[in-house]
Amino acid sequence: MPTRRTVCAVAAIATGTAVALLVTKWRGLADPQLALVGGGLFGALVAVCVADAVLTALALRRHPIAFERQMPSAFALGQPHGLTVALAHEGAHAWDIALFDHVPATMTQRLLPAAVVLAAASRLEVRYEITPLQRGKVVFEPAAIRVRSRLGLVDLQLRVGAAQSVHVYPNFAALSRYAWLAGDRRLAEIGIKTYAARGAGTDFKQLGEYVPGMPTRHIDWNASMRHRRPVVREFQDDRDQSVVFLLDCGRRMRADERSGTTGSHFDQALNAAMLLAYVALKDGDAVGALTFGHDASEQRHFAPAKGMAALNTLVARLHDIEPSPTHSDYLAAARDLMLRVRRRSLIVVLTNFRDEDCEELEDALKLMRTRHLVLLASLREGVVAEIAAQPLDEPGAIVDVAAAHWFQNARAEAFRRLAGKNQLLVDTEPEQLPAALVNRYHAVKRARLL
Repeated sequence: MPTRRTVCAVAAIATGTAVALLVTKWRGLADPQLALVGGGLFGALVAVCVADAVLTALALRRHPIAFERQMPSAFALGQPHGLTVALAHEGAHAWDIALFDHVPATMTQRLLPAAVVLAAASRLEVRYEITPLQRGKVVFEPAAIRVRSRLGLVDLQLRVGAAQSVHVYPNFAALSRYAWLAGDRRLAEIGIKTYAARGAGTDFKQLGEYVPGMPTRHIDWNASMRHRRPVVREFQDDRDQSVVFLLDCGRRMRADERSGTTGSHFDQALNAAMLLAYVALKDGDAVGALTFGHDASEQRHFAPAKGMAALNTLVARLHDIEPSPTHSDYLAAARDLMLRVRRRSLIVVLTNFRDEDCEELEDALKLMRTRHLVLLASLREGVVAEIAAQPLDEPGAIVDVAAAHWFQNARAEAFRRLAGKNQLLVDTEPEQLPAALVNRYHAVKRARLL
């Protein structure tokens, strides 16, 4: 490709030739040799450009530019990641390079293209930033570099490196933050309530020294005789229980109110499920999942399993699933779950509920509650509250505000009907869903409802 220097030289030759022809013609001294001179200069420039390009290409063939992309094993959805790529060669000449890495279309990038100078016989690292906007497998195609020739007359465009694939997982940054805050006993910063666990459960935890005020029924008399001092049995929340996510993959979960910055409702529900799975596994419970609302061929089922390795398996099982444009059949999902999950478990239904779903969802909840403890978690659109709160400055706004209030009231009434005597319902905006789920889980464990 010709550079700006070449374009300027062509423009200068053309302008000079045109001016000379006009001047000579105006003076009546027209000289046809001027056109030949201009053509000769243009031909010479083309020859020099070709020679410059050939010599540069030969130099690059003798000492090719190596490209290496350093990537993590996985990306987190919606989180910025810094990537480093390295350029290296062993030639005796420095090269002016414009680098553009072929980032997948489902990611945004900053700091590209990058203009760098690769010194003679050296290695150079270039850093840029990407943000994944969609889960699943993504492929980085070979990068493109534009190398300036020796004389600076042409740019040679090359493809370097190899294609690399990597997986984009749900936002596991929330798990790291939860673990960090839990270690510092600061979970209240993210809205998660904590309670003293001593004596709260029925599973034996350890023996401890008796402190005045403790129930005497917890004194272990045999251990007290051996240690010659009062020893009590300490308990913890019940363990070895099951938490199963019933994850809606229907059309309403495709809602995206933040234009891709934090993901769709499904993405945020999946992030909340991963956080609750982490908490449940840390507490000694088993975690499983079942999806519904899409084709049977795309359905995912993960049987309840214990141990932190189960979290990695669960994330790998669900990370690439996307909500479909079809309607979710709650009753069919409940029947499928009853066949697959025989043991009494805490079923966490993650969906986007509307008032017209009330009758079907009520039947599904009744069926599941014959064996399981069911927690219904529904995502609420924040845009509805924004519309309802807008000022009535224009005539058209009155209709919008009235419709928003009608929608909110109908939805609230449907929730009250579903609740009945069972208060295990969560209706919140996506940003508050992780903390709400963990708090309800802790409440269930503390009340020993399972």
